Amino acid sequence: MPSGAITLFRVRGIRIGADYSWFVVLFLMIFWLSSFYRDVLGANDEALGPYALALASSLLFFGSILLHELGHAVVALRNGIGISGITLWMFGGVASLDRDSDSPWTEFKVAIGGPLVTAAIVLVCAGVGIALAGPDEFREAAMVDDSTSTSGIAAMIAWLGSINLLVLIFNLVPAFPLDGGRIARAIAWWRTGNRVSATRFAAALGQGFGLFLILFGLGFLMVYLGDVVSGLWLAVVGFILRAAARGALAQTEVASRLEGVSVGDVMDREPVAIPDSLEIERVLEEYFLRYRWPWFPVVDASQRFLGVIDRGAADRIPPAERGSTTAGDVLARDSGAASVQEDLPLEELLGNQALRRLGALAAVDAQGRLQGVITVDALGRALRQPASPSASP
Repeated sequence: MPSGAITLFRVRGIRIGADYSWFVVLFLMIFWLSSFYRDVLGANDEALGPYALALASSLLFFGSILLHELGHAVVALRNGIGISGITLWMFGGVASLDRDSDSPWTEFKVAIGGPLVTAAIVLVCAGVGIALAGPDEFREAAMVDDSTSTSGIAAMIAWLGSINLLVLIFNLVPAFPLDGGRIARAIAWWRTGNRVSATRFAAALGQGFGLFLILFGLGFLMVYLGDVVSGLWLAVVGFILRAAARGALAQTEVASRLEGVSVGDVMDREPVAIPDSLEIERVLEEYFLRYRWPWFPVVDASQRFLGVIDRGAADRIPPAERGSTTAGDVLARDSGAASVQEDLPLEELLGNQALRRLGALAAVDAQGRLQGVITVDALGRALRQPASPSASP
């Protein structure tokens, strides 16, 4: 999976980035499609029209991949799952969820959100393309048949519909971590009531499908048909799927050690918190200088968690204003991500980006009152404990 990306823009606070491999694939796609559009338009090598259509097609394709991932993201956000970002890379897109789903129904909804968006794109492209070119010409253009006599725009819409149809079919294969595999995991989770065993099942399907792609790509396409490029590409996809499935299995084994353990079971129940009415001058002297911690939770008079204040924000207050500015005035903008419910299953913190960034999170009760602090060290100690008998296969 992509390990780094440059930020392109943000959508509803979600960071949209592109891995460097995305630019390579974008160039190759433009190069390949320009030849197809040159034949469709009957243009010469110097014409700019085929390159413009190829560029537009490539950007629209990756735009549709982004919409697919946003489908997952919107459903996740509506179900209380944060999204740290979406990354476009050479094999499509990846939406990074802050935590795992808390129920089979939530898992199913998040998994199906992307394919539903892609299916809608396919239907729209088919409707518009057939209206512009007719069913026969649309089918030829969708199959990238350079003998089609349709217009360049209609050919572009047909290709966009066909490539998204392939993406939809591939993603619905019941092999983790594909969307179909996540749907299979949701169904297995619902039937068995055990997320760990459901993940093992879906990951095993993913490893099997990855092996099939490797053998099909290297054995049939590359050796038997002599299609080296397609064979290698399919084999690489298979290797990546198998690696991702193995990673899911490893994470499942880690998560099994935390089964039945909640945040409240391992948190520090004596947190140091700053009253929201305390002046910044006293905050610096009595907390940051005393404890040397980078941030503290801030609470109101009823111990309700309001957010966090970090040392940098306190230091930026001019000395002349520190006596009149309170801790509640300088809460961090992303304070909402700095707390979790004390009854949250501990395994759901394994992918929590805020915990990784801050090193600790405030644990609150149902009324939002601060009850403790869960740290990375506490999570690590829980992971080093032997797995509970109920979590064994």
